[in-house]
Amino acid sequence: MISVQNLSVEFNCVPLFSGASFVINKKDKIALVGKNGAGKSTMLKIIAGLQSPTGGTVAVPADTAIGYLPQQMVLADSTTVRDEVKKAFDRITRLQAEIDAANNEIASRTDYDSQAYAKLIEHVTMLNEHLAMAGADNCDAEMEKTLIGLGFERSDFDRPTSEFSGGWRMRIELAKLLLRHPDVLLLDEPTNHLDIESIQWLENFFKTKANAVMLVSHDRAFIDNITNRTIEISCGKIYDYNVNYSKFVELRKERVEQQTRAYLNQQKQIQDTEEFIERFRYKATKSVQVQSRIKQLSKIERIEIDEVDNSHINLKFPPAPRSGDYPVIADGVSKSYGDHLVFSGATFTIKRGEKVAFVGKNGEGKSTLVKCIMGEIPFEGMLKIGHNVKIGYFAQNQAQLLDGELTVFDTIDRVAVGDIRTKIRDLLGAFMFGGEASDKKVKVLSGGEKTRLAMIKLLLEPVNLLILDEPTNHLDMRTKDILKEAIKDFNGTVIVVSHDREFLDGLVSKVYEFGGGRVKEHLGGIYDFLEAKKIESLRQLEASVKNEPSTRMQQKTTASEQMDGKSAARRNYFEQKEHEREVKRRQKRVAACEVEIGDIEAQIKAIEEQMAAGGDLPADIYSRHAELNKKLENAMSVWELACNELETITSTDKENQIFV
Repeated sequence: MISVQNLSVEFNCVPLFSGASFVINKKDKIALVGKNGAGKSTMLKIIAGLQSPTGGTVAVPADTAIGYLPQQMVLADSTTVRDEVKKAFDRITRLQAEIDAANNEIASRTDYDSQAYAKLIEHVTMLNEHLAMAGADNCDAEMEKTLIGLGFERSDFDRPTSEFSGGWRMRIELAKLLLRHPDVLLLDEPTNHLDIESIQWLENFFKTKANAVMLVSHDRAFIDNITNRTIEISCGKIYDYNVNYSKFVELRKERVEQQTRAYLNQQKQIQDTEEFIERFRYKATKSVQVQSRIKQLSKIERIEIDEVDNSHINLKFPPAPRSGDYPVIADGVSKSYGDHLVFSGATFTIKRGEKVAFVGKNGEGKSTLVKCIMGEIPFEGMLKIGHNVKIGYFAQNQAQLLDGELTVFDTIDRVAVGDIRTKIRDLLGAFMFGGEASDKKVKVLSGGEKTRLAMIKLLLEPVNLLILDEPTNHLDMRTKDILKEAIKDFNGTVIVVSHDREFLDGLVSKVYEFGGGRVKEHLGGIYDFLEAKKIESLRQLEASVKNEPSTRMQQKTTASEQMDGKSAARRNYFEQKEHEREVKRRQKRVAACEVEIGDIEAQIKAIEEQMAAGGDLPADIYSRHAELNKKLENAMSVWELACNELETITSTDKENQIFV
């Protein structure tokens, strides 16, 4: 599909990579990996046609559509979420406008027997076929499914995009990109602004609906779950493996080990041959053997070991000063912005030395609670910071707060105090900013390099409570592993806000889930938490299947499950009535969808019976059949959304039975 031939890139006469050649085929799911600054984002920009290489070519067929999502973008704020996402259907809008214009022309003409009229009818038929193939009847349902899958609520659809944070606006762009269904998707860190549930939805989308995908991501679980090919940029060279990332790591290690063994064996053979030649060079009786060995030596193809980038940061947090036994105690903590309740009744205790995770959908209050702990915003309830607690805080946008006009050295020099000022160069070298790299301006650094620089600032003062808000965004695999080990070895207390399952695995012993205005404590690691959530969902599904008839739609929805008396009693009268009205509204929506589906299926059945009977059939019967099937698909999608919404509200009831 796309052919990359002998690509090379240089910046200021310094090669980034050279001789890069590979092909992106249909249905390829490619992980583009390498350390920060290796050239991954540059490669995506070149393939997308946004940047020119120093040498080489990228051949893209004329009919191939490419969708590109950068790490950072400037977004317009002049429309609502719905209208902005509908821009993804520009092609369908143009087709519809062209069909309307052609139909108006047909209505105004009377030359029914002319060749021009016949061509016009044929043109309209072709346009309608293209419109049907583009899924015009399914646009609204697809848009809703995509936005909800990426974490939006239905109430968000008509809100101005200007009300959303940069991360949410990035989701809007991602939704537009996915809905265009391009032939090739190029994604640069698409999971950085997604929560765990949205990442899992995106995984399923890539597996079931996407065409070719090439992505840069440092979420190992994410790329392992969706990719079938790994391309590594290392030391300016390209290495291509037809396996996912974990298998690639194994194969790369085996390849280097095999090359090393073969290289050492060959070096011994060469040394023995050279010693034989040198020993018997001047003996006439051995001249034939010497000449033979010289020829043999000249014909040996020298084995080279692929260059491996072994550079890595040397990260170790300073020893933590001893704090009180309970660094953080929360009792009934609540936070609202006007009428909007973020969370309420948060009650928990974090012990000294514990490492815990804050997880949940974006906007549910993880970073907000962190700001409450930091004392940056007011709140209700009691939140006590323990004796002698010194907090080190890495904010989600920490890297973006750096001054782009300063050099790497000046950035650290301005915050360093005391004896550490004499060791700044050593500290920068330990974080791979040695030599000329320390004189680079911050604005030319990659996202991962900026994150590393922000991490250095965190190390300049000993702390005993680390609060890390999305610390792994933009960090490469090895740097993430090193950071994870450093946090494990840290003898203080740690709160990690993260969506990276692989990073949290084996690191935290307690998970706090944010959602539905509550903060719930789960003992165990991140995969224990995810498994418990999965079992909880399965139990709800099993209960609904047992209690309802086994029709196709009734098996799928748990809409008709009623709250038990205890749950109802916990609500006051007005809340209960409002809740019941909401349940009824959603039940009516599901029922209306089911009626519509039944009507469409009846029409399809009637047409199919007519087609089976044979005889003279109406000219438009096949197009009507196709149109009804499209309409059925659209109705099924709307019904599925309605069922999911109703299931969500009944799931909240079950959680309230436990946690209210």
